[in-house]
Amino acid sequence: MSIDLSAPHDRAPRRGRPTGFESAAAAPTEAARDVPRPAAIPRPMPAPAGPDQPVLARDRAELRAALAALDRRGDAHLRTDTEDDQESGPARAASRHDRPVRAVVMTMGALHEGHASLLRAARAQADQVVATIFVNPLQFGAGEDLDRYPRTLAADLAVCAREGVDVVFAPTVIHDPPPLVQLSAGPLGAVLEGASRPGHFDGMLTLVGTMLHLVHPDLAFFGRKDAQQLVCIRRMVVDLAFDVTVIGVETAREPDGLARSSRNVYLTPVQRTDALALSRALAAGVAASGAGAPAVLAAAGAVLAAADGVAVDYLELASPEDLGPVRSGPALLLVAARVGTTRLIDNISLILPTNAQGA
Repeated sequence: MSIDLSAPHDRAPRRGRPTGFESAAAAPTEAARDVPRPAAIPRPMPAPAGPDQPVLARDRAELRAALAALDRRGDAHLRTDTEDDQESGPARAASRHDRPVRAVVMTMGALHEGHASLLRAARAQADQVVATIFVNPLQFGAGEDLDRYPRTLAADLAVCAREGVDVVFAPTVIHDPPPLVQLSAGPLGAVLEGASRPGHFDGMLTLVGTMLHLVHPDLAFFGRKDAQQLVCIRRMVVDLAFDVTVIGVETAREPDGLARSSRNVYLTPVQRTDALALSRALAAGVAASGAGAPAVLAAAGAVLAAADGVAVDYLELASPEDLGPVRSGPALLLVAARVGTTRLIDNISLILPTNAQGA
C-alpha cells in the first residue's frame, strides 16, 4: 500500500511525573495535584510465576499489595540512584519526583501486536507498567459479543512478560453488584459508534474511571484506532480533573493495512480479504484530502461501495477534538462496517485544506 495509514504519535510527555492532560488536540488547563497513593496492606502480595514474569493480581486487595510492593522497590532504587548520582533512564525520572512514574494500559485481553505496541510505549516512558485485562460487561449491549469475546489469559500473560509489564490486574469482576452510578459520555457518546451502540461509551468511561482510581497511574496509554473512545477519555480526564496524562498511540496494522483487532479472529480467510476495503478506503480518502471534505468522503465511499461482503455502518469526517463536523484543518476520517457478522472500525488523521475549493 503506497499511503502510510499510521497516524503520528501524540506529543510525548516529559519524563517524570506529568503535569496533567496531554493531547495533540488540547493543552493542560491547570497543574496536576498529587494524589495519595495506596499504602501496603497486611495481605501477602501474590508471587510472580518467575523472575521475568509480571505479578498477577486477581482482586482489588491483591492489586493494592502489588502496587505497594512496586512503590517500595521503587523508593529503594530512588534512594540508591540519588546516592550514586545516576541520571539516566527511568531512575532519572523517579529521582525528581515523590515516587517512580507509573503507566497503565487497559485491555479486554486477547492481546495482539496492537496491545504490545501500547505496552512498549508505556515501558519506554514509565518506571512501572500495569496492564489491566478485563472484559467489561458495561460496554456491551444486548446482542453483542460479550459471551464469545475471546479470553486468552495464559497467552496474554506471556505477551505482558515479553513486554516487561510489572503487574497484570485481571479481576473476574469489577462492579458487583452492577453500579447504580455510572459516568456519562454525554453528546460525545451519542454519535458514530454511540449511535449504533447506545450506552457503550457510558460503560467504557465508568470502567476506565474506576481503573484509574484503582491503579493511580501517572500515564495512561490508549490506541488511536478507537478514536472516539480516546476523545471521550480525554474529555473525561479534563472535565473530572483526573490526575493522569493520556497518551494516544498510533494504530498497529498488519503488513497489508488491516488494523489489528481482537475481533479479527472471527474473520474467515475470505472475509479477512474483504475487510481490507476499510484501510483502502481510508487511504483513498487521504489521497483526495487536498480537494476538500466532499472529495474525501466520495473517494473513500467509492472504495467501500465496490467492496464485496462489506456492509457500511458509517463513513464520517469529524473533529479530533469533539467529533463535531469539520470542513477544514485537522480531521478524522472514521469508518465502521460489518464483514460477515464481525463489526470492524478504523480511522485515520488527515488535514483538510482551508482554501475556498476545499472548504
